[in-house]
Amino acid sequence: MNREPDWSLWRSFSAVVKHGSLSAAARELGLSQPTLGRHIEALELALDLSLFERTLSGLKANEAALRLYEPVAAAETALAQAAILAQGAQAEFSGTVRITASAVVSNYILPTLLLPIRERYPAIAIETVPSDSPENLLLREADIAIRMFRPTQLELVTKKLGDIPIIACAHESYLARRGTPGQPVDLRSHDLIGFDRSDAILDHAESIGLSLRREQFVLRTDSQTQLWELVRAGLGIGFAQKFLVERTPGMVALGFDLAIPMLPVWLTTHKELFTSHRIRAIYDALAEGLIDYINTPTS
Repeated sequence: MNREPDWSLWRSFSAVVKHGSLSAAARELGLSQPTLGRHIEALELALDLSLFERTLSGLKANEAALRLYEPVAAAETALAQAAILAQGAQAEFSGTVRITASAVVSNYILPTLLLPIRERYPAIAIETVPSDSPENLLLREADIAIRMFRPTQLELVTKKLGDIPIIACAHESYLARRGTPGQPVDLRSHDLIGFDRSDAILDHAESIGLSLRREQFVLRTDSQTQLWELVRAGLGIGFAQKFLVERTPGMVALGFDLAIPMLPVWLTTHKELFTSHRIRAIYDALAEGLIDYINTPTS
């Protein structure tokens, strides 16, 4: 070895092994393709070792590269962990906090919660990540997560804030046109709004003795926000968070219980980040706001 390679060369090497091409690796790292190519050449020169086979379809990692990739990937994870530790050690009420939550929570609940938080901590910038798929807190894809399930990783700090009922609902304009169902069996004669690929609603209806057919769901989507907007527009009967229904003008909760499982609300962060003053401040403020949202009755 002529000299110890700079970490930027190893980072480029790792991206090329993962993606198998300079172009895809360059997109991930935000570098130009020629720069990435020079990084690979410089690493091979520093190691005095060939790492890739140049093919028409891209760069193919050879046996030596594959042996090197595992410790390099472990080093990347360790550096991400070090960044978490460094961030946790910061004691300032300034900087940025990144929050991830479901699309419904992010769009319809979080904005109201953030208003008093921004007033209390104006120097802390907030980044939000609306996502219905879990973000990996351990690799710093988010600092704080609002989850509708209990996280299980030991490295996380979690706090259950309460449960949100899911109810059948419709807009008053739809009920004015089609009438209000008085019992679950009446749903069969109404326009229903539900999931596209998921059978969760059909399976639950079957479990409580209410047989519904897919064809009765005349509007179907797997987007939670789209489901809510379709119901809110008066296109049919859907299923949504009780507190969101009660706080939305024109929305009506139907007066029967479908025994839909409650939606648990968990607040989560990495245990090392919990020592950061700004992240702890936002975490505690979010917990306070969500508990208030769950437990405060609507008028």
